[in-house]
Amino acid sequence: MALRRLGRKKPSRVFSGIDMTSLIDLTFLLLITFLVTMPALEQGISVRLPQGKTDDLPTKKTNVVTMDAEGKAYLNNRVISLEDLERTLGNMAAEDPEVAVLVRGDERLEYGKVIQIMKILYKVKITRMALVTLSE
Repeated sequence: MALRRLGRKKPSRVFSGIDMTSLIDLTFLLLITFLVTMPALEQGISVRLPQGKTDDLPTKKTNVVTMDAEGKAYLNNRVISLEDLERTLGNMAAEDPEVAVLVRGDERLEYGKVIQIMKILYKVKITRMALVTLSE
């Protein structure tokens, strides 16, 4: 007569893998987050641009000067005073005479504020610049 051992099963094998389900969930969550936030990051400062006849924007790396409706100036999406803007653009023009600048001004902004930016560009001898508008 053979005796059986009760309650003993075959020794289980140790699983040495990584559960990928939670990592895949996290990856998709991050992907969706970046897809939702990237358009907001690319636009930067929210301004209502005036409408007009437009050409395509240059594909070369350009610097963007933006003035919002309150008259605050931004250089490449960073707040900057007009004095610092002049100094920074002057340094850029000294390093690269072909530096390009796009000027974005809110349509609710006073005309004189945009002219201040244009005067700064003229003073530091930046000749490659354009006013950004929406197409009609």
